[in-house]
Amino acid sequence: MFFQKLSTIKRFFTTFAVNKNSYTKHMNRRFLFLTALLLLAVFPVMGQEPQKEDSASYEKRMEWFGNAKLGIFIHWGIYAVRGVSESWSFYNEYLPYDEYMSQAKGFTAKNYDPKAWVDLIKESGAQYTVITTKHHDGMALWDTKAEELSMKKCTPAKRDLITPFAKEVRSHGLKLGLYYSLLDWSNENYPNKTKNQKRYTNDPQRWDKFVKFNMAQLSELSNEFNPDLFWFDGDWEQTAEAWHSSDIIKLLRKKNPNVIVNSRIQGYGDYATPEQGIPVTRPSAEYWELCQTINDSWGYQPTDQNFKSPYQVLRTFCDCLSNGGNLLLDIGPREDGTIPQEEVDVLKELGRWTHKHAEAIYGTRAGIPAYCFQGYNALNKDGDILYLYIPYRPNGCVEVKGLLNRVNRVWVVGNGTMLNYKIYNKAYWSSTPGNLYIDVPDSVLDPQITVLAVLLDGPVKYSNGQGQVITAN
Repeated sequence: MFFQKLSTIKRFFTTFAVNKNSYTKHMNRRFLFLTALLLLAVFPVMGQEPQKEDSASYEKRMEWFGNAKLGIFIHWGIYAVRGVSESWSFYNEYLPYDEYMSQAKGFTAKNYDPKAWVDLIKESGAQYTVITTKHHDGMALWDTKAEELSMKKCTPAKRDLITPFAKEVRSHGLKLGLYYSLLDWSNENYPNKTKNQKRYTNDPQRWDKFVKFNMAQLSELSNEFNPDLFWFDGDWEQTAEAWHSSDIIKLLRKKNPNVIVNSRIQGYGDYATPEQGIPVTRPSAEYWELCQTINDSWGYQPTDQNFKSPYQVLRTFCDCLSNGGNLLLDIGPREDGTIPQEEVDVLKELGRWTHKHAEAIYGTRAGIPAYCFQGYNALNKDGDILYLYIPYRPNGCVEVKGLLNRVNRVWVVGNGTMLNYKIYNKAYWSSTPGNLYIDVPDSVLDPQITVLAVLLDGPVKYSNGQGQVITAN
């Protein structure tokens, strides 16, 4: 951390001041100046991202995440009782804090079936899942020993809800992710309660108590569930120094050196997490994940009926695949543990499509540029199969421009039908590549999105040239 490094520099010059006469015999002013520059080079300035482990270790740790492509997010909490916005409804003062928290009396989880949940997640084709262990309201879904605010102690559910879910996730061979809110608007030692109410502005002792509380809960989650991924939220209210982000990472990696952490921990994460809006261009991060709701709400809100269709969700998914990212699709169960049928239907249709097109999903990487293909596309790991996602009924042939490779064959993924194709506009004397035209008959179209596979003669090569002027013929 920057301030720890700054302390090292400070100690150096303090030692120099105390032992000035001794140092003067051996150092001149110029040498001291160069030494200071060297120290600053060794200890990066504030604002720089902390150094990660060597690239090979990082890539190995991120391998499963990069291959997974699809995850299911679960927002479940007392906010489902009245169907209000999770935590934000009291923070933004849409309703009083005490009224919001009184929902705990109605949270029963009486129909909660973790096996049914995980069966559905598995069926969707997701390779990992992330569940809220505690949102910004501070209500823990596991049996925390760090405080009294938990589902077991404060609701009619009277039990730990995370343990049976984690057990089912493991038994289904999926990766387990735990969502955890760094901020806690209910904790008496956290400075902010609502947007207009503060408990304090500068009280180091109380803040230190909160930091220890956070560490205690994170230690519980790490030791009890050993998740594959920690999904942090709420980091915007404090700095990395205040959160003790570096110490949090050390704590989590002490238990599991391979645990993955999302970006919402002030510069100490492993991958980017854009939210809701699909990135127009590919994020600069090597690994990224779009978290997206099925309607417009994270938690259960019965008044929100703006559900996306399976087709819309699949288009979003293909957009993520095209740009080398993952989709983390959210569901919001009711207080009793049942999942709205509209969300079940989306996950089931998602499962039909992912199982049919598995080869064009898992382990793929970002495709060729939009100027080569006007649509979603991705490449296999070796880069010699180009997958084209067709979310429409083609009006004529499907076209790919700029390919420098020879095309060996084209087929329909999940169907196996070989397709006819031709290369046009390729003159024998020109280095400019021709245009690939693929015939796609109606008989091979998928009800949602059709996927074509184009086998190349080697790793993909494409032109970004501006054509060629004839100089000889």
